[in-house]
Amino acid sequence: MRYPDDQLSPAERDQLRPYVTHLDGPVFALVNLPETVKGALFARYSRYQGTLRRLLLDEFSDSLDPDAAAFDPGSGSRAEQLYERIFLGYGDDSVAQLGGAHVACEWTSNVLTKVLQRPRLGAYLEQSTRYIPYDGDVPGLGYRYFRDPSLGPEYEQTMDAVFGIYAECLPRVRAWVDDSFPGDPSPARDRAIAAKALDLLRGLLPAASLSHMGIYATGQTYEQLILHLLAHPLPEARDYGQRILEAVQQVMPSFVARVPRPDRGGEWVGYLQERDRAADSWVARLGLDRPAGDPDARPSVRLLHVDGDEDALLAALLFEAAGVSESDAIARLTALSADERTALLRDLVGERANRRHRPGRGYEALRYRFEVVSDYGAFRDLQRHRMLTVQWQRLSPDLGAGVPEEVDMAGCGDKYRRALELSEREYRRLAGAGHDRRVASYALCLGFRIRYVLDLNAREAMQLIELRSGVEGHPSYRAVAHEMHRQIADVHPAVAATMTHVDHSAEPRLERILSEMRTQAKLDDARTA
Repeated sequence: MRYPDDQLSPAERDQLRPYVTHLDGPVFALVNLPETVKGALFARYSRYQGTLRRLLLDEFSDSLDPDAAAFDPGSGSRAEQLYERIFLGYGDDSVAQLGGAHVACEWTSNVLTKVLQRPRLGAYLEQSTRYIPYDGDVPGLGYRYFRDPSLGPEYEQTMDAVFGIYAECLPRVRAWVDDSFPGDPSPARDRAIAAKALDLLRGLLPAASLSHMGIYATGQTYEQLILHLLAHPLPEARDYGQRILEAVQQVMPSFVARVPRPDRGGEWVGYLQERDRAADSWVARLGLDRPAGDPDARPSVRLLHVDGDEDALLAALLFEAAGVSESDAIARLTALSADERTALLRDLVGERANRRHRPGRGYEALRYRFEVVSDYGAFRDLQRHRMLTVQWQRLSPDLGAGVPEEVDMAGCGDKYRRALELSEREYRRLAGAGHDRRVASYALCLGFRIRYVLDLNAREAMQLIELRSGVEGHPSYRAVAHEMHRQIADVHPAVAATMTHVDHSAEPRLERILSEMRTQAKLDDARTA
């Protein structure tokens, strides 16, 4: 992959030199900046069209000291010597949790972003398809998608055609949204209309679409992430694994010192690769490959397993205040009437004024395991919840894809279907030519469906369902959240009843209009202050 250049002038390179570990290439760490500035940079990153280095120059130049010295890579080596002298004698891996770094990973495919976001103990910020249109060319690249000469000229021809359909449909869908949701002209309304149009067409974007990501994580998390990347079958993942290693080595080398060692990182990578090969071998041996024409080729949510009951929940909520064993508490709770148990749960949860008011750790005594089939776009949003177990199968066209009703109403349904056909045809060509199916998935549009598991406790279920059912959410993941709530209500009605901030409204809307109005009010206040 030939990555776009930031086209920095000599003066701009000098201005950035104190604050980034690498002035070129798609991966670098931020250094010598206040934590608040780094946080604000990453927050703005998700809606900014360009790269982080360009963002730093364009919008945060007043945070840069013109007299700052260039970043010294040797400072990391000196810190490493101190670290090894003081800490390594303890032999405690938890020490690697005490240092962190902000790393930018740019021009990553939507296949790779899911791999990068897999570790639980980290913070991730991804450029949003809700705010960033993909209809224009990137200088020196063309449309924003991952390229590799090994995929052949047919691949680039197909991707160009699919992006061309996206670019052709975007103004038509935007005009339809504008006509369908009348309102007084305002900057907030304009942004909400643009977000709605981009939401409706995001299923056209291939998984090869390029994004920018910001990561903040500890040294321990980076070590595990890099190892998994280096062991991954995708060449893109292995390339970024090496690049992230080089960036982290500049700022906290001791925390990733084991990765390059053959007897440590080398053995870990070998173990991960062998584990992957064993899974593939047994799937083939047991005939568990997904067949074409899968009868489950439709959106669905299935509650596979429930661990715990409401007695266990109540006992867990009372445990910290009680002075008896949990089994004694459960025995006492069984004597309560249904009304008393309902009142007890209501009192223990309390009045939740907003969805951020969540019950105590006792809610973690219940677990739910859901199997979900949704479009890849919805999966991308739900996969970001990291305080749960997420496992997903490989993206393929076998579970089909749908066309949003509104896209048909806008007159672009046939073009959307044409893009899906081109995408599936190219996937099957790549797979038939011997490419790993994970490589072939670059060609698939985000509208194709994927099967995955969400395994989570009741406390995290409350957080996910209330957040993802919100009026501003994308309809595809709102539907998943609603169905999860309904199925929890079937087995634990009292638990579902405490999820008081689930939004079940279904009328057509500009999903982002309320948020954009609040944002505009803040901007107006800031200008007049």
